[in-house]
Amino acid sequence: MSMAATRPARRFTLNRALPALTGLGTVVVFFLLMELAIRTNLLSQFIVPPPSEIIASFPRVIVEEHVLNRFMLTLGECLAAGVMLTVVGVSLGVLMQRFKLLQQACETWVAALASAPVVLCYPLFLVIFGRNAWTIIMMGFVAGLPPVILKTLEGITGVRRVLVNVGRSFKLTESQQFWKILFPAALPNIFVGIRLGLIFALINVVGVEFLINFGGLGQLINELAERYDLAGTYAAICFVVLVSVLFFMAVEKAERWLTRAE
Repeated sequence: MSMAATRPARRFTLNRALPALTGLGTVVVFFLLMELAIRTNLLSQFIVPPPSEIIASFPRVIVEEHVLNRFMLTLGECLAAGVMLTVVGVSLGVLMQRFKLLQQACETWVAALASAPVVLCYPLFLVIFGRNAWTIIMMGFVAGLPPVILKTLEGITGVRRVLVNVGRSFKLTESQQFWKILFPAALPNIFVGIRLGLIFALINVVGVEFLINFGGLGQLINELAERYDLAGTYAAICFVVLVSVLFFMAVEKAERWLTRAE
């Protein structure tokens, strides 16, 4: 009986681990193919260094370039921008859904802002905030705001009518209707918007750090690129990817916790 119970448990564990193992194996195979292509001169080492050299450069970049301090600075800037765009974006999305005139007046402009190259406005932000972390944070905030607003609006507007009617049948107030029906039903869409907003925010945070040569990992990439340290440059880019992974893991855990709480 115990062996019969153990086998399904092992099968369940393997099924859960299989996607992660497949993804890891795909990455390993990709890097092996890249290494082979570079070593056989199919790809130029002056454009892409071999993955083995990138991996070997990690200790040097960590020790000599103080990458952990830069990593924490970029992480803090992304966190500040992420918190701001979540609070402001969700609030504006709710307001636009609540006031139809505001939605009709602003929705097109918000959608246009989502496709605009906001990063080109960095000289204006430099004039307003100065050459400091606030310029970088505000650039990330403005760039990541539109998808949060739009997906919040879409999520609340798309709540099934039958759920709203059930709330009315129980004589819920508007506040109760929002917190007990509309907001929980819209959470999946809201988190999609937050993920998209974080992508835009991270891109702009690192991009502005690179452009103004100030801050964390973006500045490090700029410095290493100017020194033509290709292996170190790609190693620094790997730390940017790590920031992105950490943010997406945090958002996923927050979504699960909120969904479970609801």
